[in-house]
This record gives sequence, C-alpha cells and structure tokens, in this order.
Amino acid sequence: MNSENEPAPAVMLPAIVLVEPQLGENIGMVARAMANFGLSELRLVNPRDGWPSEKARAAASRADHVIDAVTVFPDLASAIADLSFVFATTARERDGFKAVRSPVEAGRALRARGIAGQRTGILFGRERFGLANEEVGLADEIVTFPVEKSFASLNIAQAVLLMSYEWMKSGLASET
Repeated sequence: MNSENEPAPAVMLPAIVLVEPQLGENIGMVARAMANFGLSELRLVNPRDGWPSEKARAAASRADHVIDAVTVFPDLASAIADLSFVFATTARERDGFKAVRSPVEAGRALRARGIAGQRTGILFGRERFGLANEEVGLADEIVTFPVEKSFASLNIAQAVLLMSYEWMKSGLASET
C-alpha cells in the first residue's frame, strides 16, 4: 500500500449510467451520492423529463460539478460505446445469463480495470422496473446487492451510493 507521501496510482473512474431515469430529484440524489465517493461522470439515457433539470440540481446538494458534466444519450448502446467493461445492476435473478458479482467484488474489479487504464461503467435501470434483459445483455457482468428477498427494490440513488462506496472502499489502504 502507499505511504502518506506517495501519490495514489492514477485510476480511470467508472461512469455511472442511468437508463431512462424518471425523476429529476433522483438524478440529483445520484449526483450527490457519486460526489460523496469521488465519482463525477454521470451519463443519462433518454431521461423521461428531459435535461437539464432544476429539480436535479436542487437535489444534488452542491454536487454541481457532476450535474454540469452530465452527458445525455438517446440509447444505451451509444452511452456505453466507449467503455471497455460494464457492470449491470439488477435485483432479479438471471441464472446463467452473465457472471454475477457482489458489490465488493465489483468495486475491486472496477478499480483494477481503472488502474489498468480501462474505461468502465455501471448501469442502473429505471426506477420502476430496472433494466430489461436486452440491456443487461449489453453489459459484461452483473452486480447484485445482497438484500432482503421480499423487498429487493432499492431507490436508484441508494443503489448508486452502494456501488460508489464499494468502488471507493476498494482503493483504501485498509477496507476497514
């Protein structure tokens, strides 16, 4: 691990990709969660209420650098075209569809790929029903959160917060 005086290795930060987000408030809370853990690249695929959004800016609570840098794409394929590795988040079981990782494993994998100079991303689906199978099919692997089976639905900002936290934690000298 690095001593205090050594610079941390340069790392490419993962992009957060929201597929058809519905509410500006949720986009703002995603931006805030990202900023809490050092992430700054937010990509929106066909946001329902359009972009820009004053509701998003208000909910971002000073994460203006994330909001100001948002990129909007018409479809998922174009949003991830420049990424060499992508995780799709899902609560639904998709047995045999793709390799499934825990958030801890996914955070570590993203950091390792980022250190290697690879552009990576994490896909998050719609607030109401997540990602379609075809969208998950565009990703390389799946990340699933260990949640209560009878209530597996997370708010999109909560899901982004968990993945952003795991990514940041993977770069700490001690994960504890």
